[in-house]
Amino acid sequence: MSNSSSITEFLLLPFADTRQLQLLHFWLFLGIYLAALLGNSLIITAVACDHHLHSPMYFFLLNLSLLDLGSISTTVPKSMANSLWDSRAISYWGCAAQVFFFLFLITAEYSLLTIMAYDRYVAICQPLHYGTLLGSRACVHMAAAAWGSGFLNAVLHTANTFSLPLCQGNAVGQFFCEIPQILKFSCSRSYLREVGLLGLSACLAFGCFVFILFSYVQIFRAVLRIPSEQGRHKAFSMCLPHLAVVSLVISTGMFAYLKPPSLASPSLNLVVAVLYSVVPPAVNPLLYSMRNQELKDALRKMMSGCFSEAINALFSSAEHS
Repeated sequence: MSNSSSITEFLLLPFADTRQLQLLHFWLFLGIYLAALLGNSLIITAVACDHHLHSPMYFFLLNLSLLDLGSISTTVPKSMANSLWDSRAISYWGCAAQVFFFLFLITAEYSLLTIMAYDRYVAICQPLHYGTLLGSRACVHMAAAAWGSGFLNAVLHTANTFSLPLCQGNAVGQFFCEIPQILKFSCSRSYLREVGLLGLSACLAFGCFVFILFSYVQIFRAVLRIPSEQGRHKAFSMCLPHLAVVSLVISTGMFAYLKPPSLASPSLNLVVAVLYSVVPPAVNPLLYSMRNQELKDALRKMMSGCFSEAINALFSSAEHS
Protein backbone atom coordinates (compact mmCIF):
# COMPACT_ATOMS: atom_id res chain seq x y z
CA MET A 1 0.00 0.00 0.00
CA SER A 2 1.86 3.03 -1.24
CA ASN A 3 1.26 6.46 0.20
CA SER A 4 0.74 8.49 -2.98
CA SER A 5 -1.20 11.10 -1.01
CA SER A 6 -0.22 14.63 -0.07
CA ILE A 7 -2.31 14.27 3.11
CA THR A 8 -0.42 13.46 6.32
CA GLU A 9 -3.37 13.59 8.71
CA PHE A 10 -7.17 13.71 8.74
CA LEU A 11 -9.56 15.77 10.86
CA LEU A 12 -12.37 13.77 12.43
CA LEU A 13 -15.84 15.21 12.97
CA PRO A 14 -16.18 16.44 16.58
CA PHE A 15 -19.25 15.70 18.68
CA ALA A 16 -19.25 19.21 20.18
CA ASP A 17 -17.63 22.62 19.82
CA THR A 18 -17.78 23.80 23.44
CA ARG A 19 -15.44 22.44 26.11
CA GLN A 20 -18.27 21.42 28.45
CA LEU A 21 -20.00 19.33 25.76
CA GLN A 22 -16.66 17.77 24.76
CA LEU A 23 -16.12 16.60 28.33
CA LEU A 24 -19.71 15.36 28.49
CA HIS A 25 -19.08 13.33 25.33
CA PHE A 26 -15.87 11.94 26.87
CA TRP A 27 -17.62 10.75 30.05
CA LEU A 28 -20.60 9.36 28.12
CA PHE A 29 -18.38 7.36 25.77
CA LEU A 30 -16.23 6.24 28.70
CA GLY A 31 -19.32 4.83 30.44
CA ILE A 32 -20.48 3.04 27.26
CA TYR A 33 -16.97 1.70 26.61
CA LEU A 34 -16.54 0.36 30.16
CA ALA A 35 -20.02 -1.23 30.01
CA ALA A 36 -19.08 -2.95 26.73
CA LEU A 37 -15.74 -4.14 28.16
CA LEU A 38 -17.38 -5.47 31.31
CA GLY A 39 -20.36 -7.15 29.62
CA ASN A 40 -18.39 -8.84 26.86
CA SER A 41 -15.57 -9.87 29.21
CA LEU A 42 -18.10 -11.49 31.57
CA ILE A 43 -19.62 -13.48 28.70
CA ILE A 44 -16.18 -14.59 27.45
CA THR A 45 -15.13 -15.66 30.96
CA ALA A 46 -18.43 -17.43 31.70
CA VAL A 47 -18.42 -19.38 28.42
CA ALA A 48 -14.75 -20.30 28.73
CA CYS A 49 -14.96 -21.42 32.38
CA ASP A 50 -18.38 -23.09 32.65
CA HIS A 51 -18.46 -26.54 31.03
CA HIS A 52 -22.28 -26.33 30.80
CA LEU A 53 -21.80 -23.61 28.17
CA HIS A 54 -19.40 -25.59 25.98
CA SER A 55 -21.84 -25.90 23.07
CA PRO A 56 -21.87 -24.44 19.51
CA MET A 57 -24.27 -21.61 20.40
CA TYR A 58 -22.06 -20.34 23.23
CA PHE A 59 -18.85 -20.93 21.25
CA PHE A 60 -20.18 -18.55 18.59
CA LEU A 61 -21.34 -16.14 21.29
CA LEU A 62 -17.80 -16.09 22.73
CA ASN A 63 -16.45 -15.20 19.27
CA LEU A 64 -19.11 -12.48 18.92
CA SER A 65 -18.05 -10.95 22.24
CA LEU A 66 -14.39 -10.94 21.13
CA LEU A 67 -15.36 -9.16 17.90
CA ASP A 68 -17.49 -6.65 19.82
CA LEU A 69 -14.58 -5.86 22.14
CA GLY A 70 -12.34 -5.29 19.14
CA SER A 71 -14.76 -3.17 17.12
CA ILE A 72 -15.65 -0.76 19.93
CA SER A 73 -11.96 -0.48 20.88
CA THR A 74 -11.16 0.57 17.29
CA THR A 75 -13.35 3.69 17.23
CA VAL A 76 -14.30 4.84 20.74
CA PRO A 77 -10.91 5.37 22.49
CA LYS A 78 -9.62 7.71 19.73
CA SER A 79 -12.86 9.71 19.81
CA MET A 80 -12.64 9.95 23.62
CA ALA A 81 -9.00 11.09 23.45
CA ASN A 82 -9.81 13.78 20.88
CA SER A 83 -12.65 15.13 23.04
CA LEU A 84 -10.49 15.07 26.16
CA TRP A 85 -7.55 16.88 24.51
CA ASP A 86 -9.72 19.17 22.34
CA SER A 87 -8.30 17.75 19.11
CA ARG A 88 -9.66 16.43 15.82
CA ALA A 89 -6.51 14.98 14.26
CA ILE A 90 -5.73 11.39 13.33
CA SER A 91 -2.60 10.50 11.36
CA TYR A 92 -2.76 9.10 7.81
CA TRP A 93 -1.58 5.66 8.92
CA GLY A 94 -3.72 5.82 12.07
CA CYS A 95 -6.73 6.40 9.83
CA ALA A 96 -5.69 3.48 7.59
CA ALA A 97 -5.35 1.23 10.65
CA GLN A 98 -8.77 2.31 11.92
CA VAL A 99 -10.38 1.54 8.54
CA PHE A 100 -8.66 -1.87 8.39
CA PHE A 101 -9.55 -3.04 11.89
CA PHE A 102 -13.13 -1.72 11.81
CA LEU A 103 -13.78 -3.40 8.43
CA PHE A 104 -12.09 -6.61 9.59
CA LEU A 105 -14.12 -6.85 12.79
CA ILE A 106 -17.49 -5.65 11.45
CA THR A 107 -17.28 -8.02 8.44
CA ALA A 108 -16.32 -10.94 10.66
CA GLU A 109 -19.19 -10.07 13.02
CA TYR A 110 -21.73 -9.98 10.22
CA SER A 111 -20.42 -13.33 8.91
CA LEU A 112 -20.64 -14.76 12.41
CA LEU A 113 -24.23 -13.54 12.83
CA THR A 114 -25.06 -15.39 9.60
CA ILE A 115 -23.46 -18.56 10.99
CA MET A 116 -25.38 -18.13 14.25
CA ALA A 117 -28.63 -17.95 12.26
CA TYR A 118 -27.67 -21.28 10.66
CA ASP A 119 -26.92 -22.69 14.13
CA ARG A 120 -30.40 -21.67 15.37
CA TYR A 121 -31.99 -23.07 12.18
CA VAL A 122 -30.36 -26.48 12.61
CA ALA A 123 -31.11 -26.57 16.38
CA ILE A 124 -34.84 -25.97 15.87
CA CYS A 125 -35.62 -27.29 12.38
CA GLN A 126 -33.21 -30.25 12.24
CA PRO A 127 -32.46 -31.16 15.89
CA LEU A 128 -31.64 -34.81 15.09
CA HIS A 129 -28.79 -33.71 12.80
CA TYR A 130 -27.46 -30.98 15.12
CA GLY A 131 -24.54 -33.01 16.48
CA THR A 132 -23.50 -34.06 12.97
CA LEU A 133 -23.82 -30.70 11.23
CA LEU A 134 -22.40 -28.63 14.10
CA GLY A 135 -19.69 -30.77 15.62
CA SER A 136 -16.71 -29.15 17.32
CA ARG A 137 -14.53 -29.29 14.19
CA ALA A 138 -17.28 -27.81 11.99
CA CYS A 139 -17.82 -24.97 14.49
CA VAL A 140 -14.10 -24.12 14.56
CA HIS A 141 -13.99 -24.12 10.74
CA MET A 142 -17.05 -21.85 10.49
CA ALA A 143 -15.69 -19.40 13.09
CA ALA A 144 -12.30 -19.38 11.30
CA ALA A 145 -14.11 -18.69 8.01
CA ALA A 146 -15.88 -15.69 9.60
CA TRP A 147 -12.60 -14.23 10.92
CA GLY A 148 -10.81 -15.03 7.64
CA SER A 149 -13.48 -13.40 5.46
CA GLY A 150 -13.26 -10.27 7.63
CA PHE A 151 -9.48 -10.16 7.29
CA LEU A 152 -9.49 -10.62 3.49
CA ASN A 153 -12.25 -8.04 3.02
CA ALA A 154 -10.38 -5.52 5.18
CA VAL A 155 -7.06 -6.06 3.37
CA LEU A 156 -8.71 -5.68 -0.04
CA HIS A 157 -10.64 -2.48 0.74
CA THR A 158 -7.97 -0.79 2.86
CA ALA A 159 -5.17 -1.41 0.35
CA ASN A 160 -7.35 -0.27 -2.54
CA THR A 161 -8.59 2.88 -0.77
CA PHE A 162 -5.26 4.10 0.61
CA SER A 163 -3.40 3.47 -2.66
CA LEU A 164 -5.50 6.26 -4.20
CA PRO A 165 -4.01 9.76 -4.48
CA LEU A 166 -5.84 11.93 -1.93
CA CYS A 167 -5.68 15.71 -2.20
CA GLN A 168 -9.19 17.18 -1.98
CA GLY A 169 -9.27 18.18 1.68
CA ASN A 170 -8.81 16.16 4.86
CA ALA A 171 -11.92 16.84 6.99
CA VAL A 172 -13.66 13.48 7.54
CA GLY A 173 -17.41 13.87 8.02
CA GLN A 174 -17.51 11.18 10.69
CA PHE A 175 -16.09 10.57 14.19
CA PHE A 176 -13.94 7.72 12.86
CA CYS A 177 -12.35 6.92 9.51
CA GLU A 178 -14.53 5.01 7.05
CA ILE A 179 -14.09 4.34 3.35
CA PRO A 180 -16.95 6.45 1.85
CA GLN A 181 -15.55 9.50 3.65
CA ILE A 182 -11.98 8.83 2.46
CA LEU A 183 -13.06 8.35 -1.17
CA LYS A 184 -14.32 11.96 -1.22
CA PHE A 185 -10.68 13.12 -1.08
CA SER A 186 -9.56 11.19 -4.17
CA CYS A 187 -7.84 13.21 -6.90
CA SER A 188 -8.51 10.72 -9.70
CA ARG A 189 -11.35 8.66 -11.13
CA SER A 190 -9.62 5.47 -10.01
CA TYR A 191 -11.79 5.69 -6.87
CA LEU A 192 -14.54 4.08 -9.00
CA ARG A 193 -12.64 0.80 -8.66
CA GLU A 194 -13.19 0.91 -4.89
CA VAL A 195 -16.83 1.90 -5.42
CA GLY A 196 -17.21 -1.25 -7.52
CA LEU A 197 -15.63 -3.35 -4.76
CA LEU A 198 -17.97 -1.77 -2.21
CA GLY A 199 -20.89 -2.68 -4.46
CA LEU A 200 -19.68 -6.30 -4.61
CA SER A 201 -19.35 -6.40 -0.81
CA ALA A 202 -22.86 -4.95 -0.50
CA CYS A 203 -24.20 -7.76 -2.73
CA LEU A 204 -22.48 -10.39 -0.57
CA ALA A 205 -23.86 -8.74 2.57
CA PHE A 206 -27.33 -8.75 1.02
CA GLY A 207 -26.91 -12.48 0.31
CA CYS A 208 -26.14 -13.07 3.99
CA PHE A 209 -29.18 -10.98 4.91
CA VAL A 210 -31.43 -13.11 2.65
CA PHE A 211 -30.00 -16.28 4.23
CA ILE A 212 -30.69 -14.95 7.75
CA LEU A 213 -34.22 -13.94 6.71
CA PHE A 214 -34.90 -17.34 5.15
CA SER A 215 -33.53 -19.12 8.24
CA TYR A 216 -35.85 -17.20 10.54
CA VAL A 217 -38.90 -17.77 8.36
CA GLN A 218 -38.22 -21.51 8.62
CA ILE A 219 -37.50 -21.22 12.36
CA PHE A 220 -40.76 -19.39 13.14
CA ARG A 221 -42.76 -21.85 11.05
CA ALA A 222 -41.20 -24.72 13.02
CA VAL A 223 -41.71 -23.00 16.38
CA LEU A 224 -45.40 -22.34 15.72
CA ARG A 225 -45.87 -26.07 15.08
CA ILE A 226 -44.49 -26.99 18.54
CA PRO A 227 -47.52 -28.24 20.53
CA SER A 228 -46.43 -27.23 24.04
CA GLU A 229 -46.34 -23.61 25.16
CA GLN A 230 -43.19 -24.28 27.20
CA GLY A 231 -41.42 -25.64 24.11
CA ARG A 232 -42.39 -22.59 22.06
CA HIS A 233 -41.19 -20.28 24.84
CA LYS A 234 -37.82 -22.07 25.04
CA ALA A 235 -37.38 -21.90 21.26
CA PHE A 236 -38.23 -18.20 21.12
CA SER A 237 -35.86 -17.44 24.02
CA MET A 238 -33.06 -19.15 22.04
CA CYS A 239 -33.72 -17.08 18.90
CA LEU A 240 -35.00 -13.66 19.94
CA PRO A 241 -31.68 -12.30 21.32
CA HIS A 242 -29.87 -13.18 18.08
CA LEU A 243 -32.72 -11.73 16.00
CA ALA A 244 -32.62 -8.49 18.04
CA VAL A 245 -28.84 -8.14 17.52
CA VAL A 246 -29.12 -8.85 13.77
CA SER A 247 -31.99 -6.35 13.40
CA LEU A 248 -30.03 -3.64 15.22
CA VAL A 249 -26.85 -4.11 13.17
CA ILE A 250 -28.57 -4.42 9.79
CA SER A 251 -31.16 -1.65 10.22
CA THR A 252 -28.67 0.96 11.44
CA GLY A 253 -26.03 -0.05 8.89
CA MET A 254 -28.51 0.07 6.00
CA PHE A 255 -29.83 3.46 7.11
CA ALA A 256 -26.27 4.81 7.39
CA TYR A 257 -25.28 3.88 3.84
CA LEU A 258 -28.61 3.85 1.95
CA LYS A 259 -30.32 6.95 3.35
CA PRO A 260 -31.30 9.56 0.70
CA PRO A 261 -28.93 12.54 0.32
CA SER A 262 -31.71 14.89 1.45
CA LEU A 263 -31.46 13.37 4.94
CA ALA A 264 -27.67 13.73 5.16
CA SER A 265 -26.35 16.08 7.83
CA PRO A 266 -23.29 15.96 10.12
CA SER A 267 -25.38 15.53 13.28
CA LEU A 268 -27.51 12.74 11.79
CA ASN A 269 -24.39 11.01 10.46
CA LEU A 270 -22.90 11.04 13.96
CA VAL A 271 -26.05 9.64 15.57
CA VAL A 272 -26.41 6.84 13.01
CA ALA A 273 -22.70 5.96 13.22
CA VAL A 274 -22.98 5.65 17.01
CA LEU A 275 -26.02 3.40 16.57
CA TYR A 276 -24.24 0.90 14.30
CA SER A 277 -20.66 1.09 15.63
CA VAL A 278 -20.95 1.82 19.37
CA VAL A 279 -24.37 0.69 20.59
CA PRO A 280 -24.34 -2.99 19.41
CA PRO A 281 -21.11 -3.98 21.23
CA ALA A 282 -22.47 -2.39 24.42
CA VAL A 283 -25.98 -3.88 24.32
CA ASN A 284 -25.23 -7.32 22.83
CA PRO A 285 -24.23 -8.83 26.22
CA LEU A 286 -27.46 -7.51 27.73
CA LEU A 287 -29.60 -8.85 24.88
CA TYR A 288 -28.02 -12.31 25.05
CA SER A 289 -28.12 -12.64 28.84
CA MET A 290 -31.58 -11.13 29.41
CA ARG A 291 -33.60 -14.14 28.16
CA ASN A 292 -30.96 -16.88 28.52
CA GLN A 293 -31.31 -18.70 31.83
CA GLU A 294 -28.21 -20.87 31.31
CA LEU A 295 -26.02 -17.83 30.75
CA LYS A 296 -27.57 -15.96 33.68
CA ASP A 297 -26.96 -18.97 35.96
CA ALA A 298 -23.33 -19.22 34.81
CA LEU A 299 -22.75 -15.49 35.37
CA ARG A 300 -24.43 -15.66 38.79
CA LYS A 301 -22.30 -18.66 39.80
CA MET A 302 -19.13 -16.97 38.58
CA MET A 303 -19.92 -13.71 40.39
CA SER A 304 -20.84 -15.48 43.65
CA GLY A 305 -17.64 -17.53 43.42
CA CYS A 306 -15.54 -14.40 42.97
CA PHE A 307 -17.37 -12.69 45.84
CA SER A 308 -16.82 -15.70 48.15
CA GLU A 309 -13.11 -15.81 47.29
CA ALA A 310 -12.78 -12.08 47.98
CA ILE A 311 -14.52 -12.45 51.37
CA ASN A 312 -12.34 -15.45 52.31
CA ALA A 313 -9.19 -13.57 51.29
CA LEU A 314 -10.30 -10.57 53.35
CA PHE A 315 -10.94 -12.68 56.46
CA SER A 316 -7.69 -14.61 56.10
CA SER A 317 -5.68 -11.39 55.78
CA ALA A 318 -7.48 -10.00 58.84
CA GLU A 319 -6.61 -13.13 60.86
CA HIS A 320 -2.94 -12.95 59.90
CA SER A 321 -2.75 -9.29 60.86
